[in-house]
Amino acid sequence: MYTVPWGPDPTTDTSVEAQNKKWGYWQNRINRASLVMLTEEGIVTEDEAKIIAKAQIAAEAIQDSPDAEPINDYLPLEKLLIAQCGPMASLIHTGRSRQDIFATLWQARLRLAVLDFAQSFNALRQDMLTLAKAHTKTWIPAYTNGVQAMPISFGFYLWAFLESFERDFVRIKQAYPRINQSSLGSAVLANSSWPLSRERLAELLGFDAPIVNSMDSSQVSLFDIPLEASGIAANIAVRISTLIQDLAQQYSQTRPWFLLDSSAAYSSSAMPQKRNPGILMKTRSKASDVIGANQVAYFRAHNLPLGMVDHKESINEDNACVFVYGVHMLELMRWALGMIKVNPERALEELENDWTCTMALAEELQHQYRVPFRVGHNFASAIVTVARKEGYLPKTFPYSIAQTLYRETAQKFNWAESELPLDEKQFYLSLSEPYVVEKRVGLGAPNSQSTQQGLEKIEKSIAADMDWLADKRQQLVDADQRLDELFMDLLK
Repeated sequence: MYTVPWGPDPTTDTSVEAQNKKWGYWQNRINRASLVMLTEEGIVTEDEAKIIAKAQIAAEAIQDSPDAEPINDYLPLEKLLIAQCGPMASLIHTGRSRQDIFATLWQARLRLAVLDFAQSFNALRQDMLTLAKAHTKTWIPAYTNGVQAMPISFGFYLWAFLESFERDFVRIKQAYPRINQSSLGSAVLANSSWPLSRERLAELLGFDAPIVNSMDSSQVSLFDIPLEASGIAANIAVRISTLIQDLAQQYSQTRPWFLLDSSAAYSSSAMPQKRNPGILMKTRSKASDVIGANQVAYFRAHNLPLGMVDHKESINEDNACVFVYGVHMLELMRWALGMIKVNPERALEELENDWTCTMALAEELQHQYRVPFRVGHNFASAIVTVARKEGYLPKTFPYSIAQTLYRETAQKFNWAESELPLDEKQFYLSLSEPYVVEKRVGLGAPNSQSTQQGLEKIEKSIAADMDWLADKRQQLVDADQRLDELFMDLLK
């Protein structure tokens, strides 16, 4: 992919594995599973199964030849089988239809796309965690309504997103059992007269279970389950876009507190001074692609009667590519994070150029001297009013003026203690960003110890999620191996 916002990006698949496991692949896997199950149930004899299995292997070899056309429908595959062993080959289609075959292969491809997306998502979370752990004492401004609000650390800021992303992975884990269900064996929509074992078909293909109602399995479920999955990706894309917007806001300053590696910033074709943050803009636009693709999937599903194929492949195929764009987005975000060069001194300077600690000044008066918060708040507000009028900064504001403003505020509120109880050293310390952040207490506070503890919890969650993902992938590998063993046994 390009790091600049223009240029054609490849719309391929979520992984090399997904690229190799398309329609033809899954139709062959479904054929193998069907033949094993039909033989186990006595619907196809062992002699018939042996003949059909040989035909299936020959058909797969023909499809694997370099000049073979991809098979995107069941009937061309059946013709290949019949060419090998005659019409007996059609016994493999007992109790099936294109409806349940296509539904099953879409489910299998969606399952893999979700796991690929989760893999990239976990890698991004790990990169963010590493960056956050390095900056638990890098003080930066936080904003509300686009205005500096409170000092925090960069590590605390990233921790907030990591907490949010942890919820997303919970959503993935909760959705996966619904995603990993099979339609195979439900035929057109109402089963068949053959006593197929749909449970065995699901097991052979690595699914957790079949979707029980046969009409739901090949018709209704293909509306809600893929849309649930794509909604998770779009939800993540919204937060990625917000994160990028925040970073881009800082980058737009004349002296930003972080820069990007030169390979991630491109120069202007006309203005020599410009270093445009291409990787940030590209990541945000890719997040928009994910959100837009999710809407495409919803619109394609909208207002369609059951049994239509118009939308069913759109989540992961070329009509929407939600997870293809999603993997691109996550990899670009990882790329961007790896190119950020933080300047802690400049970040602190940005804080010191504004009055972000004035709420802490009011709190200090309340903590130390029991001054009512509203008195302290009005006093701090009066300081800011004078400072902005006269051009003072927290470090340069005259202590004597602060004393005068406190007397006036105390008189306004009829507060008996009219002398500023903070001495000069305490006054300036209470406006010091590191002091203020470290004084923040309570669950989830931005002080460095709290942030470190929060990141340790995140680290454990990511490790557990990586184990979950590895387990789900291994289950599919084991199912594949077992199916192949059972299928080859038919040849004996």
